Amino acid sequence: MTQDFDAFHAALAAHDDVAINPSGNRSLDRMVDAGRRNVLKGGLAMAALGFFGGGISACRAVADDGLLGFKGVPQQFDAKFDKVIVADGYSATPFFSWGDAVLADAPAFKGDASETWEDQLKQAGDNHDGMHFFPFPDAPNDHGLLVINHEYINPTLHSAGIVFVEGKRKAEDVKKEQAAHGVSVIEVKKDGDGHWQRVAGSRYNRRISTLTPMQLTGPLAGHAAMKTASDPSGLEVIGTLNNCSMGVTPWGTYLACEENWHNYFINRDPADYAQRVSHKRYGIAKEGVSKNYGWETADARFDATPYRDQPHDGHVQEPNRFGWVVEIDPFDPTSKPKKRTAVGRFCRECSTLSLGKDGRMAYYYGDDTKGEYIYKFVPSGRFDAANPKAARDLLDEGTLYVARFDDDGKGQWLALVHGQNGLTAENGFASQAEVLLNARAAGDILGATPMDRPEWVAAHPETREVYVTLTNNDDRGSKKPVNAANPRPHNLHGQILRWNEAGGDPTATTFQWEIFLLAGEPQGAKDDKGQAVPANLIGTINGDAFSSPDGLAFDPAGRLWIETDFDDIEPAMARIGCNQLLCADPKTREVRRFLVGPRGCELTGITFTPDGRSMWVNIQHPGISYPASDGKSRPRSTTVLITKNDGGVIGS
Repeated sequence: MTQDFDAFHAALAAHDDVAINPSGNRSLDRMVDAGRRNVLKGGLAMAALGFFGGGISACRAVADDGLLGFKGVPQQFDAKFDKVIVADGYSATPFFSWGDAVLADAPAFKGDASETWEDQLKQAGDNHDGMHFFPFPDAPNDHGLLVINHEYINPTLHSAGIVFVEGKRKAEDVKKEQAAHGVSVIEVKKDGDGHWQRVAGSRYNRRISTLTPMQLTGPLAGHAAMKTASDPSGLEVIGTLNNCSMGVTPWGTYLACEENWHNYFINRDPADYAQRVSHKRYGIAKEGVSKNYGWETADARFDATPYRDQPHDGHVQEPNRFGWVVEIDPFDPTSKPKKRTAVGRFCRECSTLSLGKDGRMAYYYGDDTKGEYIYKFVPSGRFDAANPKAARDLLDEGTLYVARFDDDGKGQWLALVHGQNGLTAENGFASQAEVLLNARAAGDILGATPMDRPEWVAAHPETREVYVTLTNNDDRGSKKPVNAANPRPHNLHGQILRWNEAGGDPTATTFQWEIFLLAGEPQGAKDDKGQAVPANLIGTINGDAFSSPDGLAFDPAGRLWIETDFDDIEPAMARIGCNQLLCADPKTREVRRFLVGPRGCELTGITFTPDGRSMWVNIQHPGISYPASDGKSRPRSTTVLITKNDGGVIGS
């Protein structure tokens, strides 16, 4: 049996978007019906004033004359569209694609996917996602390390696609897939003509994968829940996977985030599954094969069924070792990645830093599943810029919080602390380790607000105002009722929220929030039959229409960049065209379309040089033949370099 590209991505979408949250949490005891009706009408006046009238004072550092200095590009509806278009005056150049050499002895990409798993360990992985540019201090805008996540793999990784033989996978194919997951670190530098180049043979160049040993740290290091037959110490995990978005630390390390890790495991024991919260609440498979690739048919550690004749129940606890933040030192290629367990376990999209002037900080996370929660972690210690080495283990101690969004525009961060607010042994949490291991279930008990697929978080570089993308949720209204923060039933297009922490303090436990915009079609939009588009598909965008905001980042000047991820086969999304990169002015809320990607792709991952004159974005899973764009070549996920033709600042 072989899976083709379109069928594979349809299957991924089907199970990645399944709502799992059984709690029925409803943060709003009394809905503000009039306010919700106004939002559903798509009124721009409501968006401009803020959901509850006065709004939040947005990004006071933004210049009054606006930030968007480029002309927007049009939507693309051609079913054969197979290139990247960018705003006039800019260039978009393929820079680093799946199969490109990372290590000095890597073979050149063959084009037919005939490379072995050993070859793949030396080459760029598949499905580029979150990334960050780490500058060298002596030339911060001309020289640095580019660190890139490889979230998952496409069937195009193999010459024959994903093949099952009598229900099982070949071990060599599984190893190649595991090698194509993870992270790439590459040195990049401008040449004598000012053009960016990858530095071949750099001592910094490195591949981290699902085959790389990693250290467990924090409260669950060595804990009984982390011990397996292959690691009875509970201290070392082999590999990371499904690294979607990311984060950085002020001490110069990279944070890879493990998102839909649950789709790689299976537990076929119905009785065990029913009582094992660490499996059931995260939705790992319970029959057939695991939801993504059937790795367990060739690699026993992905079979989390409890076989009683094995020590530590075999690998029943292997899923507990995924769903964490992985800290990587890009400047030390000999360093061992560390899974930081104090920050909690869920399907984490990002790890976004907000750093206060006094060194106190918070990290924000979206749990990328329909009906799940938004979290933040506040380290106990402070960052001291004069002694960055002292910060190396700050992520091993602190407090994890989950968000409640109330109907009056106020919000509360609820502490996930053992012994408080019902997080007790009587409710299934014997210690803080169990709270962190089962953070979703702990959030259920505290009454956190179920959200419309929380994804990337971005914090304004000056004001520390925080934004989050809620990509979409077609289950909203059936499994989870609408509420003020998630006001649309059958929400196909998603929204962006923003909030200010009390006193501008990232460690505060209260905040003020509002809806920045509802994505979707403009007022008066018609469908293909000339009928008015339903109200739940109408947005409040001041500018260019888009659907399903996902990637989100501020550039150094305070522009908010928005990347989209939607299935353009869905009729409502097809009217938006191909996925795109947009830019928003946080003060005026104006949105302009800056770039459109090839058919079938997701726009994801974004990073800048400190001067804002170079930008990289990722084209994930293009559907035809990009970057060759010849209609014949195997498509390759690709990091694209964006520059302004006059050498100016991107977006100006």
